Amino acid sequence: MIAIRAAVEEDLPALFAYLGEQLLENGRIGAPLFQPMARTDDPLVPEPMRARFTTGIATPVGEPGWRRAWIAVDEEGAIAGHIDLRAHPETAAPHRAVLGMGVHHRYRRHGLGVRLIDTALAWARATASFEWIDLDVLSANVPARRLYERTGFQVIGEIPDLYRIEGESHGSVMMSRRIS
Repeated sequence: MIAIRAAVEEDLPALFAYLGEQLLENGRIGAPLFQPMARTDDPLVPEPMRARFTTGIATPVGEPGWRRAWIAVDEEGAIAGHIDLRAHPETAAPHRAVLGMGVHHRYRRHGLGVRLIDTALAWARATASFEWIDLDVLSANVPARRLYERTGFQVIGEIPDLYRIEGESHGSVMMSRRIS
């Protein structure tokens, strides 16, 4: 049984280790590229990403830079997946949040992604200050796009050739879901 719970500051070292493993899988193990960054053999999460999580979790919701995260933990205490909601980068969009997530390859296609999204949506509804959740997904990441569509997200736009990663062109699909 996998339990989902809010991540707290004490979870960050384990979360960063998990995220590092995820980054090692980016575009490997038969998976599409899911982060707009070059494939890496470095299991360390870049310092700017660590700082955004660390600072964001400590920042009150509604303040610039806030972030809330949830982790899915297996029976042995290992992180099987995560999801986070964070402040929209546009200060005039406090009614919107941005979603990011990932599921360890051993736990994909078992409903964990849906459970994580449901958890984040329930929290967003309970705050009563959000009306929309937005996300970006690489165009070629068809499994993630299907997950988001199954959970009510709609494509609102696509930018072809947004990224050039290791000499390859990658587009980005923007998706949104109204939560009110």
